Amino acid sequence: MREGLSIGSTGELAWIVDPTMTITLGGMSRATIFSTPNMIMLMERAAREALRPFLEEGEESVGIDVQVEHLGPAPLGAKVVGRAKVTSIDGNKIEFQVESFFGDQLIGRGKHRRAIIMLDRFLERLQQSSSFSQNRISSDEKRTNTTVVPKFETLQLQIKKKVAWVTLNRPVSLNAVNVAMTNDLEALVAWLSSQREDARVVVLTGSGQAFCSGDDVKELPSLSLEAARALSLKQANIYLAFEQLPQPIIAAVNGPALGAGCVAAISCDFRIATHQALFGMPEIKLGWPPGYGIAQLTNLVGKARAMELCLTGDPISPKIALEWGLVHDVVPANQLLETAEKLANRLIALPAEALRQTKWLLHNDEGQLPKVTHRADTEAYIRCLELPDSQEGIRAFSEKRPPQFKGE
Repeated sequence: MREGLSIGSTGELAWIVDPTMTITLGGMSRATIFSTPNMIMLMERAAREALRPFLEEGEESVGIDVQVEHLGPAPLGAKVVGRAKVTSIDGNKIEFQVESFFGDQLIGRGKHRRAIIMLDRFLERLQQSSSFSQNRISSDEKRTNTTVVPKFETLQLQIKKKVAWVTLNRPVSLNAVNVAMTNDLEALVAWLSSQREDARVVVLTGSGQAFCSGDDVKELPSLSLEAARALSLKQANIYLAFEQLPQPIIAAVNGPALGAGCVAAISCDFRIATHQALFGMPEIKLGWPPGYGIAQLTNLVGKARAMELCLTGDPISPKIALEWGLVHDVVPANQLLETAEKLANRLIALPAEALRQTKWLLHNDEGQLPKVTHRADTEAYIRCLELPDSQEGIRAFSEKRPPQFKGE
């Protein structure tokens, strides 16, 4: 460590509270605040900033102890500031007084201790522990890997020549996602995660005339706000989990893919559509914003086009979806599954582990924030679900008439 660090040396760091840093209290969307773990992290990072100018090449500081009181709240979008002041230096161990502020309000304070370490030694130890972890996971996977196909209420699943063919199977409801299908999809994701060899590629399609018409609006009135919030978060996590599965997923979009159906399609790695397909985010026409999927949509088609889809609620044709890069190919209906199968076979012919690692790298390169912004999406959705316009949207949907929004 370089000379110059002394009692009283300080560090400071400012953050804007984003959805990754919050917790919702009491199930109330208005009570979404800066969480204690993130406040602690802010103060720890401020202490790290205090030490940064004094580190030699190959050195880093790590936290080894923290004792903090959370004294006050800060809302989503607030600017919060962490400050750290050195109070003790004992060799390579440094103690701090740490504080956090929202404006001039003290919202946290405590003590924090950090140690200066040599990175080469740390990385050597990390590599040893990582090797152990990988070996253990490999053994667990071997124990859980099974060819027994789970039974589902709302899905059909077949394994043929290392391809998992998954069909959303509520054709009378245009494959709308209800509680039962959500649970089935969650179980499917869990099962697929262990099927690295028996199911190398997944093809997702819909039964009947639709791919998926979205969330089941008719089910909403039977759900409490807390149940609706939990369901939305579960659904968001399912579609995000598509990215983490070891298999490439091909969406064979045989008809309308709206709302949750559009999110399901864009969460897949490939999208092939028929000329009868439609893609849209119609939630605004019911009185609420999408509860999840905005970040994935924006990453795929860009902010301007995501704005158009989400703010107008109007669907786009497969031709426009192809121009926008939302789908990879558009084919006649009688060629859809054949085209998906050909693509699946091309992928199966490639090196399995290289394919899995490449998928992981491509999704991971987007960064972590888009993966969790659905928390804000859900809170906005629940906030609007409480309003009269949303109730009118649900009634109008059930009565098959245009809604009469008050716009207040």
